[in-house]
Amino acid sequence: MRQQGLQLDGEGLPEQRGERGGGDEVASRADFDRAMMQLIDQYAPDLVVLAGFMRILTPEFCAHYANRCINIHPSLLPAFTGLHTHQRALDEGCRISGCTIHFVTEVLDNGAIIAQGVVPILDGDTAERIAARVLQVEHQLLPQAVADFVSGSLKIVGKRVERSTPRANAAAQLLA
Repeated sequence: MRQQGLQLDGEGLPEQRGERGGGDEVASRADFDRAMMQLIDQYAPDLVVLAGFMRILTPEFCAHYANRCINIHPSLLPAFTGLHTHQRALDEGCRISGCTIHFVTEVLDNGAIIAQGVVPILDGDTAERIAARVLQVEHQLLPQAVADFVSGSLKIVGKRVERSTPRANAAAQLLA
């Protein structure tokens, strides 16, 4: 029977020198990514899903899993790539925030967009309150994006991802 999923929590992976200490250490980010690729490839996955994986991946890793590695990012890309997205949205006076599920490329948070979910930024909001609302939307969108990938209904066209079968309730998923 084929493995349905693999969750990596760092177990079995070497630590990158200077990051968390303990465990086997490797000399570079490239060495870490190669070790991670070797571990992942033992399972021959069709899709690699990054959720809460807070590392910048090497071009080698991104190329190895091109068009079969997705990430969930807590902003409406292309706005607010990187870290501290909710605070940055507040600082810029945004009225909405959200999350983006996208294919991973060697350019940080720049791959073709699969799905986005929107939440309001309310008067008096904090980054933590926005994060809680965004997390609810992430939990709705990510399983659907994985299902769409597995069903073969996603097609990358430039920076856009098209679906061969449109979703009936796509508009209802915009605001949470």
